[in-house]
Amino acid sequence: MQYKWLNKQNNKNLIVFFNGWGMDEQIVNNLNYKDYDVLTFFDYRTFNMPSFDFSEYKTKYLICWSMGVFICSLFYDLFKDFDGYTAINGTQKPIDDKYGIPESIYNHTVNNFNELSCAKFMKKISSTLDLEEYCSRNIEELKQELISIRDIKIMKYLPFNKAIISK
Repeated sequence: MQYKWLNKQNNKNLIVFFNGWGMDEQIVNNLNYKDYDVLTFFDYRTFNMPSFDFSEYKTKYLICWSMGVFICSLFYDLFKDFDGYTAINGTQKPIDDKYGIPESIYNHTVNNFNELSCAKFMKKISSTLDLEEYCSRNIEELKQELISIRDIKIMKYLPFNKAIISK
C-alpha cells in the first residue's frame, strides 16, 4: 500500500481518502482542499500501514471510494474515532454474491486480466475522463492488486454514516 500527503499544512482538519482499485493519488490531486490536510492511500498490493498520529486534528473524516471502502477497515483501530465516514460507490463486502461483485465474476476478471479488459473497465468508470492522465499504474501491478484484495479477510468494519452511489 502506498500513501501520499496531497496537502500537509498543519491544518486543524483532516481528510483521509482511500482510493479505489487501480488508481493512484492523481485522481484526487486537483481538488480544492481549503483548510484540510489530505492524506490518500492507494495501490493495495501490500497492506503495511506506517505509523500516523492524527490526534492533533480537530476534525477527521474518512472518505473511501470503491475498493477503498473495504480496505480501510483493515486499519479499524487507526480510524475508529473519526468524526465522519463516507463511502462512495463501494461496499464493505466487495467480493460477495449479494453485496458486491459475485466471486465467480471477480475470479474470472483476475484470471483473464489484460490490457484490453483493463481498458474496458476504465472506460466504464468514466467515458469523459482520460484516466491515463489520472493514473500511471501498469497492468501487472493492477492484476497483483486484484489478487491481493481477493485474499483479504476483515474482522471489524468501520461505521460508515454516509454512502454516495452514482448512476
